[in-house]
Amino acid sequence: MQVIAVANQKGGCGKTTTAINLGVCLALNGRSTLLIDLDPQAHASLGLGIEAKRTVYDVLSKITAQKLSLDEVIVKIEDNFNLAPSNIILSTLEQEMADEIGRESLLSDTIKNLKKSYDYILIDCPPNLGLLTINAIRAADKVIIPVETSRFSLIGVSHLIEIINLIKERLLHLVDYQILVTIFDSRLRHSFKVLEKIKENFKDKLFQTLIHTNVSLKEAQLNGQHIINYDKYCRGAKDYFSFSRELISQEEPILEEKLEEVLRVELPKLKEVVFQILFPEAKEVYLAGDFNNWTLDEKSKLQRREDGSWFKKLSLNSGKYRYRFVIDGIWENDPFNPNTEPNPFGELDSLLIV
Repeated sequence: MQVIAVANQKGGCGKTTTAINLGVCLALNGRSTLLIDLDPQAHASLGLGIEAKRTVYDVLSKITAQKLSLDEVIVKIEDNFNLAPSNIILSTLEQEMADEIGRESLLSDTIKNLKKSYDYILIDCPPNLGLLTINAIRAADKVIIPVETSRFSLIGVSHLIEIINLIKERLLHLVDYQILVTIFDSRLRHSFKVLEKIKENFKDKLFQTLIHTNVSLKEAQLNGQHIINYDKYCRGAKDYFSFSRELISQEEPILEEKLEEVLRVELPKLKEVVFQILFPEAKEVYLAGDFNNWTLDEKSKLQRREDGSWFKKLSLNSGKYRYRFVIDGIWENDPFNPNTEPNPFGELDSLLIV
């Protein structure tokens, strides 16, 4: 089970959009997920069409008129996806906690008993570095930092990383962080320049998935819906579904020292398969499928031949696999493979039987 805080003190970076739509996409992948709205503006709650009278405030506050457990405020959104809602009164909590001993660990202590009930607990943080955000980071195993492709967003990230490092030192709590590029406009040269700067600054701390600018993501929140209900065929839905799979692919990494043993046992059962596609004008081609948890990283890149074709060799066990190519950020099925199967977004995945 992982507790993940979604945080950035800069507004307008897609923080709440990420918390909502990552949550529902994790649920679609069979992961039981709880989203805790820790923002007094309650954007995550409103973005899911929830205006609740019983909220996170009633769980964390000691002076509330209706002291409740976290279980008692949770609202079911979809199968595998629940919400612990917020409202404006949560803004008074920081003042209430000001003189409390151990105030930084209040949320961490609250969710301890829930950890066995969920695969993921996501925390949507307020757009500041106050006590609520510190509580979220203290409770988390990882912080996802959504970053739009603008110069000012990079400055905000530096401040947040300082807070993460301070929590490591002062509270002896180890927490990882990763950067998610959001609101990426592929029509603008400036977006690519900032993206290169982000890659240069954060290297291994960067998710491979890009969340492209997409009007349906904004419209969905205005209508109190997550993107899968609002328009599951849009670019935003596909981006967040890909992001959820990238996150899931990090769940159980194979330990380096066990890799040789795994290969020795499995290698005799494997069959070599060559994936290839002709696309001379492409700059970058990836292969994503069931065999790599739909992950886009250096290992899933194809090599380019002199004739403009791209190829990758994989050793696979016997079975059925769905896959697609990602050509300069565009998902395509295999034009040379007539075997296909519909995916949840109304498009076709190529189908391989080994």
